[in-house]
Amino acid sequence: MVARAGLPDWVTNLTGPGAFASLTHIEARAHIARCLREAGVADAALDARIFVEEASGLDRTALIRAGGVPIGGVAAERLRLWLARRLAGEPVWRIVGQREFWGLPFAVTPAVLDPRPDTETLVSAALTALGDRRASPLFVLDLGIGSGAILASLLTECPLAEGIGVDRSRPACDVARRNLTALGLSSRSLVVNGSWADAIADSRFDLVVSNPPYIETSVIPTLDREVREHDPHFALDGGSDGLDCYRVIASALPRLLRSGGVTVLEVGAGQARSVQGLLDRAGLRHETTRSDLGGRPRAVVARKA
Repeated sequence: MVARAGLPDWVTNLTGPGAFASLTHIEARAHIARCLREAGVADAALDARIFVEEASGLDRTALIRAGGVPIGGVAAERLRLWLARRLAGEPVWRIVGQREFWGLPFAVTPAVLDPRPDTETLVSAALTALGDRRASPLFVLDLGIGSGAILASLLTECPLAEGIGVDRSRPACDVARRNLTALGLSSRSLVVNGSWADAIADSRFDLVVSNPPYIETSVIPTLDREVREHDPHFALDGGSDGLDCYRVIASALPRLLRSGGVTVLEVGAGQARSVQGLLDRAGLRHETTRSDLGGRPRAVVARKA
């Protein structure tokens, strides 16, 4: 939780004009971390490091070497503005406009979900399910492509694969295309603006993945401020029970998957069994459910017989 009310004067002063102009890189990082801790930011030290790296254009090693060097006017002003936005509750990755996922950089805008580490569980589960087929030509479908993080990660790990990503948000499609192009994957990918499988005609896929909206509508107002105010609601809202999108996807999977094809779906807390039931009723065989690093069931894997 981030709140500016009641912060010490020195914290407020750090967001004023020229606040960072005379500081070295290491001093700027320390001041930002202290300021964010005073505001109740859980990962204050990490956020401070990310800010200074991104503002100065230095990686972690270069930042260590430049620790005693003055931050510079352009970077100082950028840090001042970024700190003010962070204190107002905006997530760090949205402020810098980029997020790492599966070791790859992705542009993040208000049009897409911030790709989170837990979703890497889906990528890992998909690669395990493919096994040796990862080295073969594959056709992959990502329903609700968002930033393109999932599809790009899979295409990177499967060098002969091609993929299609679908999203009902035209701005999200633009972000996905930009990310796939930046990663050199545009020749092996296509992004389509449309509603779930309705955007796909007669194609059959070896792998269908999705991280659909799965939060119950009534729960959204209670979410953490950083999610509630900055992630697009259409990418969060899964209907009254959180399962609306899974019903649509499950009903389409039999026609989308080739024989022996695999689907991997990210699920929210307490949803794994329900999603597994939807896939069972669609005629798919449940193989496994993978948990994230926190031990929470995160990815349901099923296969078409």
